[in-house]
Amino acid sequence: MSSRNTVIRSLHDLGAAAWFGGTLMGAIGLNGAADSVRDPKDRARVAATGWAKWAPANAVAIGAHVIGGAGILAANRDRAAHQAGVRANTVTKLVVTGAALAATAYSGVLGAKTAQGDGEHVEGATEPSASTPKDVAAAQKQLKYLQAVLPVLTGVIVVLGAQQGEQQRPSQILSGLATTLTRRTP
Repeated sequence: MSSRNTVIRSLHDLGAAAWFGGTLMGAIGLNGAADSVRDPKDRARVAATGWAKWAPANAVAIGAHVIGGAGILAANRDRAAHQAGVRANTVTKLVVTGAALAATAYSGVLGAKTAQGDGEHVEGATEPSASTPKDVAAAQKQLKYLQAVLPVLTGVIVVLGAQQGEQQRPSQILSGLATTLTRRTP
C-alpha cells in the first residue's frame, strides 16, 4: 500500500485554493462589475446572479477541501497526537474552516435576500442607496463585511495548510516529537 496521499492532498489544496480565489474574485471582480451596471435597479440582481452561478463550483471546492482535510487528518492522526505544534495547527485550522463555512452559508442567504426585490435601487452590489429598502440595505451591509472577511478566512486556511506541510519535514517531526517527549517525561 502506498504511503503517499497525493489525491487527498490535492483535494484539500485545490479545494481551498478555489474557495479562496472565488471569494476574492467575487468580492473584487464580480461586485465591482455589478457596481458599474448603468441601471441601479439591475446592480444587485447582476451580482446575485453571478454569485449564484459560482455557488455550485464553490460547493464542490468546499466539499473537496473538507474531504481532503478529513483524509489528511486520518492519514496523519498519530503525528497530530504526538508531534508538538501539529495539534494546535489542526485545531486552529478546524475552527477557521468552521467560521469560513458559516460565513459562506450566511453570505449565500444574504445574497439571496438582496436578489429577491423588484429591482431595488442600489449604489452597488454591497452598497445601498437612500431609497434601498431597509431589509435589503441591512443585508447588503452584512454582505460587504462577510465578503471582506471570507478571503481572509480562506487565506488563513491556505497558510495553515502550508504550515502543516512544513511540519512534515523530517527535522520538524524529530524536533516536535522530542518536545512532546520532554513534556511527558516526569
